[in-house]
Amino acid sequence: QVQLVESGGGLVQAGGSLRLSCIDGGRTFSSYVAGWVRQAPGKEREFVAGITWTGAVTTYADSVKGRFTISRDNAKNTVYLQMNVLKPEDTAVYYCAASNTIALSSVPERYDTWGRGTPVTVSS
Repeated sequence: QVQLVESGGGLVQAGGSLRLSCIDGGRTFSSYVAGWVRQAPGKEREFVAGITWTGAVTTYADSVKGRFTISRDNAKNTVYLQMNVLKPEDTAVYYCAASNTIALSSVPERYDTWGRGTPVTVSS
């Protein structure tokens, strides 16, 4: 059973960087497709980035391409989201999501396992 816990969120100025981590306490993460999804206040969930279980293939939302990088270390049961050149519009709660029943997807609803989220606030 995958148990996802996010960390690394916080307050940062525009132009700054943060690295989010998502660790699986259930220690079965290595066989799961994983992704990051965010939700800003009053807005719908938005796919941010996804990665296959091997880490060989990644996909990104257009809004973060070139600024965010998703990666994983299966030996550590951890997925990361490196966020650079942060903008105020990146402010949201960031959720780690995973599934072992789908191929890599940019549709949040296709992921069936979720963490509780970590908040990111970017000040202007």
